[in-house]
Amino acid sequence: MAHPSQLGFQDAASPVMEELLHFHDHTLMIVFLISTLVLYIIVAMVSTKLTNKYVLDSQEIEIVWTVLPAVILILIALPSLRILYLMDEINHPHLTIKAMGHQWYWSYEYTDYEDLGFDSYMIPTQDLAPGQFRLPEADHRMVVPMESPIRVLVSAEDVLHSWAVPALGIKMDAVPGRLNQTAFITSRPGVYYGQCSEICGANHSFMPIVVEAVPLEHFENWSSLMLEEL
Repeated sequence: MAHPSQLGFQDAASPVMEELLHFHDHTLMIVFLISTLVLYIIVAMVSTKLTNKYVLDSQEIEIVWTVLPAVILILIALPSLRILYLMDEINHPHLTIKAMGHQWYWSYEYTDYEDLGFDSYMIPTQDLAPGQFRLPEADHRMVVPMESPIRVLVSAEDVLHSWAVPALGIKMDAVPGRLNQTAFITSRPGVYYGQCSEICGANHSFMPIVVEAVPLEHFENWSSLMLEEL
């Protein structure tokens, strides 16, 4: 998760987030080069009195400053479209989970199981165990098997919510009466935190999302225990 005074993104925990980080660095470098060039031209124009009458009416320069921005936009657009396609692609998920937003908590339903579902509330500060984080921690985590494609169906019962986990590169709106879907693959075991990213009311900032990725055998043991408790 994010730490104090962090300026960059969280460490990627899914292949899609790794692609997003690479695209961010790629685009940021292009913006940096353009800004440097523009700054150099401004300084040169302000600091020199020299003029060139042939530059004032030059077809070559007009061709360059028309074609070059088009090429730069293509270099940005093609990777962007590729990532959009990858984020929208959902092929043969191993597990489907329905995340329902409420005021102000999340409920999860594992649709591949008959009766596996639970509500996930934020743990109050006075009930936190040593080592747990204040505000992002939930009493029930959404446990998923690692290195498996997971499909998440997102909706809401009352107002607009947004199911977001930055480390996984996921942000999907939860709209009442509409069923949106997204997918992710966790590349390593761990606990990943998120929050509702839509201003949904007074307790908007108290809707934590906690995704725990575990090996498949541990997930099977967890699901068996949850079914016994329910």
